[in-house]
Amino acid sequence: MTGTSLTTIEISKDYLHFNSAHFTIFSDTEREDLHGHTFYVRAFVTSRVDDNGLAFDYNIMKTRIRALCDELDEKVLLPERSPHLDLCTEGGYLVARFGTEKLPFLPRDVRTLPVRNITVEELAPWFVERLSADAEIRALRIFSLELQVSSGPGQWAAARRDFVAP
Repeated sequence: MTGTSLTTIEISKDYLHFNSAHFTIFSDTEREDLHGHTFYVRAFVTSRVDDNGLAFDYNIMKTRIRALCDELDEKVLLPERSPHLDLCTEGGYLVARFGTEKLPFLPRDVRTLPVRNITVEELAPWFVERLSADAEIRALRIFSLELQVSSGPGQWAAARRDFVAP
C-alpha cells in the first residue's frame, strides 16, 4: 500500500542537546539554586510514506532542532512569564528578582524564554511551537510532531502538535 501507510520516524541524535543553567521556581518563596543540565531533545514525526518509500526530508527537522539547541546552549535560561520572577535591565545587566533576591547576569550569558518556568515540561512545548512556526517544517507532509526534552536519564517531558494533512 504505497502512499497510504503512516509511519512514525524517531529523530534522536547525540548532537541534539544543549547545556544550560537554570533554577526551577516552586513558589514565591522557594526556588532551586542555579545549576546546569545537559538537556537532550528528540522528535517523533508521523507522516505518510510516499510512493518512493519516503516519509519526509529528515535533514530539515534535524537542522531546525539543532539550531534551537544552539540558541540555548551555554546560556542561563530564565522564564519571562513566571508569576514569581521579575526580569529587568539595570546598569548593563539583566537582573532577575526573586523575592528579596537580586540575581544580575551579563545579557550575553542569558536567554529568556516565553515560558512560566525552566522545566522540561515547559521546554518541550516551546520546541514544538518554534518548530511548528517554521515554514519549511509546515511544508513537510507530516501529520504530527512530538518533541521530547530530557534533563537527565529517565526524565523526559513530551509535547505534541497535530497538523492538517497537506
